Parts: sequence; structure tokens; C-alpha cells
Amino acid sequence: MQDEFLVTTTFFLVGAVVILSIIAWAIPVRLWIEAISAGVRVGIGYLVGMRLRKVSPPAVVRPLIWANKAGLDLQIGDLEAHYLAGGSVDRVVRAMISADKANIDLSFRQAAAIDLAGRDVLEAVQVSVNPKVINTPRVAAMAKDGIQLIAVARVTVRANIDRLVGGAGEETILARVGEGIVSTIGSSDTHKAVLQDPDNISKTVLAKGLDSGTAFEILSIDIADVDVGKNIGAELQTDQAEADKRVAQARAEERRAMAVAQEQEMKAQVVEMRARLVEAEAQIPMAIAGAFQNGNLGVMDYMKYRNIQSDTAMRQSIAGEDDSPTEESRS
Repeated sequence: MQDEFLVTTTFFLVGAVVILSIIAWAIPVRLWIEAISAGVRVGIGYLVGMRLRKVSPPAVVRPLIWANKAGLDLQIGDLEAHYLAGGSVDRVVRAMISADKANIDLSFRQAAAIDLAGRDVLEAVQVSVNPKVINTPRVAAMAKDGIQLIAVARVTVRANIDRLVGGAGEETILARVGEGIVSTIGSSDTHKAVLQDPDNISKTVLAKGLDSGTAFEILSIDIADVDVGKNIGAELQTDQAEADKRVAQARAEERRAMAVAQEQEMKAQVVEMRARLVEAEAQIPMAIAGAFQNGNLGVMDYMKYRNIQSDTAMRQSIAGEDDSPTEESRS
């Protein structure tokens, strides 16, 4: 009998602990007391309903307490809806408190939209209060005299709350500033003019309104450093001269090849003419023999022909002997 009483008592105690744990989880009494003590009217039934709607009561009620203490009039239903939409209630409320202290007009609807757009609304408010400095990468540009300049700029920006939703980010600011620096340096007559007055780059770039369509407002653009790079103009001229030289060499080689081909063709023609001459000389004895047979050439005529040949050969021999010493004396 006593054993049955112990088992029953133990079972009852375990069941009571389980039931109390479920009740403590479903009914956040501590959170409800915390809200009531802070002056936030939240019904215990509403907290239970939040549990049933899979909403974490501390993630909604505690930011509501902060807002109430800061003097902001927020509704728990709006905070719960933002939580269900996947937003950060904590970050939104903190941003609204910071904006209120800095006298920045920021409504809950606007802050929630910025948060749901994927931007850090708290950081945006902080940047709006304390401007942010963005360092651009090294931007290389060439002046009209062909000298390359490498500039580094510091862009001071302030967040524009009204354009945070749908506005471009820091990458667009950096790209536009870099483009403006390249354009300004490229329009300068000499690189010395840029080095003498680098502030002219800042004024020219700032006057272009590069912050249009972005989530930031450009306050200033300061040129931090300007270095002299390569002489691009001289390198281009050198490359052009080298290219012209190669073209001239190619043309000269082409003309030389044509001359060699023409010389070989003339040599071939000389050989051909010599062959024709030898062929014609070979036909002379045959013609003389035919003249003998036909009676057109007599013996005396033939002897005169031979005498003329001998006389001609002798004269050529004498002329050759006379010319050779003359040429030697001249040399």
C-alpha cells in the first residue's frame, strides 16, 4: 500500500513538472511582468497567441519596451508583422531610436522597408549622422602629353534615408568617381597642370553630381595622392616606330625577292639565247655544204670566206692583245 502511494506521488509530481514547464513556455510570465513594469500594455493571451503563431515573444516585446522607454509610439502588431516578414525587429527599433535622438525623420514603415530590402538600417542611420569616408582604389589615367598619372581619392558620403530603397551602393559611387578622375586627367593638357592643382580634379568631379540615383550623398572628394606613372605617349610612339620599321623591312625583303627572281629570269633568257646562237652556228656548215651542192658557192668563194674568217680572227686577237696592257696600265 505504501509502495503504491509512492509511485502515485512520483507520477503526480513528474506530471506536474511537465505541465508547469509547458505552461511556463507557452505563457512567458516573466516577459509579461517585465513589459507591465515598463509601462507596455501586453495581454498574457496575446503572448500565448504569439507562441501559437510561431513568433518569439522576446524578439518583439523587448524592442517594444526599448521604443516605449525612448518615447516612440510603436504598435506590437506592426513589430510582429515585420518579424513574420523576415525582418530584424531589434535592428529597426534601434535605428529608429538613433534617428529620433539625431532629429532624423524616420518612420517605422520606412525603416521596415529599408530592413526588408537587405540594407542595414542601423548602419544607414549611423552613416547619416556620422559621414563615412570611402577610399577609392588607385586610378590610372593619361594626360594629353602622354604621361600617366595614378591618383587615390577619399570620398566622404552621407547616407540618404529617402533613397536607401532602390538606390545604388558604394560600388557605384567608386566607379563614378574613378570615371570622373580619368576624364578630368585625360582632358588636362599636361600632367604638370594636374600636379600643380590636384584640387581641380575634386571640384570638377564633385560638380558632375555623381550621387544621383544612389543611396548616398557625396559631401566631398579629396585627392589623397597623385603619382607619376609611365610615359605612355613615348611607349606608343616607340611601338609605332617599331611597327613601321617592320613594315619597311617586309617591303624591302619583298623588293629584294622580286629583284632576285628577275635576275634569275634574265639569266635563264641569256642561256636560252646562247642555245639559239649555238643552234644557228651549227647550221652554217650545213648551209655551206648545201650551197656547194647546188652550185651557188664555188671553191674560190669558199676560200675567200675562209680568208675573211682568218683575217677577222687575227684582228680580234690583235685587238685583244692591245687592250690587255692598256687595261693593266689603267688599273
